[in-house]
Amino acid sequence: MSQAYYPARVTSPTKALANFSSFSADRQLKVEDVQEAYIEQKDRLVNAIDATQSVLNDIRTFNKNEWIIRYPQYKEAIETIAPSDSPGRKSGCRSLTFADDPSSETPVVVRKKLQRSVTISHISDKAEEEESDENPSSDFSVLRLDLKIGPHSSVVSLVSQLEKSSIANLLDDRIVASINHIDRLRLRVEDTSSKVLVTGDLNAGKSTFVNALLRREVMPVDQQPCTTAFCEVHDAAENNGTEEVHLISLGTPYDISDESTYTRASLADLEEIVGDNDSNDRFLKLYLADTRTPSESLLNNGVVDISLVDAPGLNRDSLKTTALFARQEEIDVVVFVVSAENHFTLSAREFLSNASKEKAYLFIVVNKFDQIKNKEKCRRLVLDQVKELSPRTYENADDLVHFVDSAAALQPYTANPSFDDLESSLRSFVLVKRSRSKLHPVSTYLNNLLGDIELLAGANAIVAESELVQANESLAEVKPILEKMKSGRETLEENLETLEEEGAIVASSKSKAILSAALERVGQGKLGVDASVSMPAYPGLFGIWDYARDVRKALLASLDAAVSLSENEARLITSNGVSKVKELAEEHLPAGVERNKRMFMPEAMFSTVRKASKGSTKSRRIPSISPGGAYGLGIGLSQRADMLETTFLDLFDVHHQFWLHFGDGQLSRKDDDDTSATTALGLASVGVGALTMVGGQAVGAKGLIEGIIRVTDLFGNETVRKWAAPVLGAVTIGMTAYLILELPSSIPKTVGRRVKASVIRQDKEDELPFTDSHALRISRETRKVLRLASWDLRGRFNGALEEQGNEVKAKEEMARKATRATQWFTDIGKRSEEIRVNADLGTDA
Repeated sequence: MSQAYYPARVTSPTKALANFSSFSADRQLKVEDVQEAYIEQKDRLVNAIDATQSVLNDIRTFNKNEWIIRYPQYKEAIETIAPSDSPGRKSGCRSLTFADDPSSETPVVVRKKLQRSVTISHISDKAEEEESDENPSSDFSVLRLDLKIGPHSSVVSLVSQLEKSSIANLLDDRIVASINHIDRLRLRVEDTSSKVLVTGDLNAGKSTFVNALLRREVMPVDQQPCTTAFCEVHDAAENNGTEEVHLISLGTPYDISDESTYTRASLADLEEIVGDNDSNDRFLKLYLADTRTPSESLLNNGVVDISLVDAPGLNRDSLKTTALFARQEEIDVVVFVVSAENHFTLSAREFLSNASKEKAYLFIVVNKFDQIKNKEKCRRLVLDQVKELSPRTYENADDLVHFVDSAAALQPYTANPSFDDLESSLRSFVLVKRSRSKLHPVSTYLNNLLGDIELLAGANAIVAESELVQANESLAEVKPILEKMKSGRETLEENLETLEEEGAIVASSKSKAILSAALERVGQGKLGVDASVSMPAYPGLFGIWDYARDVRKALLASLDAAVSLSENEARLITSNGVSKVKELAEEHLPAGVERNKRMFMPEAMFSTVRKASKGSTKSRRIPSISPGGAYGLGIGLSQRADMLETTFLDLFDVHHQFWLHFGDGQLSRKDDDDTSATTALGLASVGVGALTMVGGQAVGAKGLIEGIIRVTDLFGNETVRKWAAPVLGAVTIGMTAYLILELPSSIPKTVGRRVKASVIRQDKEDELPFTDSHALRISRETRKVLRLASWDLRGRFNGALEEQGNEVKAKEEMARKATRATQWFTDIGKRSEEIRVNADLGTDA
């Protein structure tokens, strides 16, 4: 993929020094030039660190306050594109899903830009893709949610069970961890010294290798694991030239100028100190004097302060291994010592896999190589494993992977070209290529982190775009409905008010018409309405009293029937009104809003529900108007005792007959449409009248009157006695004719007139006419029912209007947030790319 990152190998100290002093064959640089170039790159990296922290903090704020960031997952390529010029080449097609919704998939294209820099777009943009030589990675490196609930559980199986907000919180925790890690990386970049960690499996020869680098046997060496503590080796110049050991308790801040932070010990006691560290968890700092020239020494190099950290074996115990993993943040260069006999164990693989996330280049020392018979096979197997664990290291294997025997390097006066070559490469990597050894791991981490941010931003930008499209589509559906409802609200109100008013008016007018006609008919001695009520049969002269009472009851019952007929008409009017309300509901209520499913029961009008008696599950309806009714004249006239009371005047209405024949003619004759016909009563009246006229001529009117006044004198008058017999005969004939011929037909008329008069008289007492009282009651009931139906429709309409308004607001807010999120995630992607460009130290850094 790339060229070698290191200068040509040298095998002698002179050539190593020349390599240290130059970046190219034709240009010589001073140590100051190397330092100046390093500082310039360090400043760039510090600015990139600060910018990355700013981006991460912005993501946290945006995740908390404005948008729940989704955690994307990418499946394998869903399609293979094979252009004519590059057959079989895979495109960056992926299937994008999200942890909280693994069932939905979105085809996307992942395009590779810079190293670990990718952009994500919809599959529809695939035609514009410029394919790279290798398929871009779409996996998270730093921000991956590594969740495991069992030995066979995958990340997807657990994360998919979590809610969106829970996943966002987990992601926030990862971002916080990254921010804290960046803080420590910044301290490491600002630190002018460099730390070289020497680690590996047990008995891989780490301590022997450190002694070989120091060209003296300082670290304890045995067939049993000796290094049980972190031993950090420094140049004695940092300790005023004194060689000694400083014992530091883990967790205690170390300050070389403050002796209370450490305990001094002699180098001679180092083996005993290391052997006793199983019970005393301590950290050791060794200060050693290296008398070799700066061109040969790693510690005394004349450029920067270098420290070698000899770590415990990886598979010694889990606590020490965990501590070693944690110390990677402080380490600039990892020198991994592996035994040529055992190669890479599982613990070594796990460590290198974790370290390669930050450090693209690892220094691999294959120790005890001289003891291997088939060296080529061993070399091939080791390199194959290195290729899998750290591709960048494999690409520069000539400079970074060395097969040596550290014990042989400690033999005096013995040439060891392979170890000299290793030392030269290590010096070049740590000193000359210091930007790569110290700064490049930080750059690699930032590169990986920024790549994760770009993946995160790209995926969430797609989500935001999808939500924006969805919101706009929903708005296109619901907003016109809302506008239509708003514009039709006033019309609906007017229609409902008109329905209520017209229903009440029509019910009132019809009630008045029916009741007025019924009352007129009753006044004529007829039934008010043709209903189930019938006039009683005439029982004869001896049952005349009961007949008059039955006639009165029948006439009153007919008035009650007229009231019932009015109510039935009102029920019909109300039913039509309720139907029109339902039509208005269909016209004005949007689809999806539940209609009123309650059935209107007209028979329930003008009645109330009496509570069921204890122990009964049924309830029964009773008339809402008790006997006497509204204003004393409601339904139940035929049940009122005062209205059923029968008197003599119901049989012989003398007052009516007198004024009919002798009155001033103002008595309405339409009360009896048979007055024009000759009746027995008329004949008797005529007879009495003629007798009066004759008597008046004979004795004179004045005498007659005076005679009537003076009854005794009158009966003593002989003339009177003379006419008494004819008068009595005429009266007897008239009364007999009346009783036999006229009385059966005159009683209903007489009773009807009296019933009508009673109703009218009652009207005057109650100050509201019979017809008006019932018309008012019926119109009120009609208005009440129509108003209830209108209120129900208004409630549903207003509820639907509010719901539509809230939905429109929600969709507008969703569109606003989606628009904001789309732009924000796009900007974050651009910012990350810019930071990546500034943080990229280049392949030859």
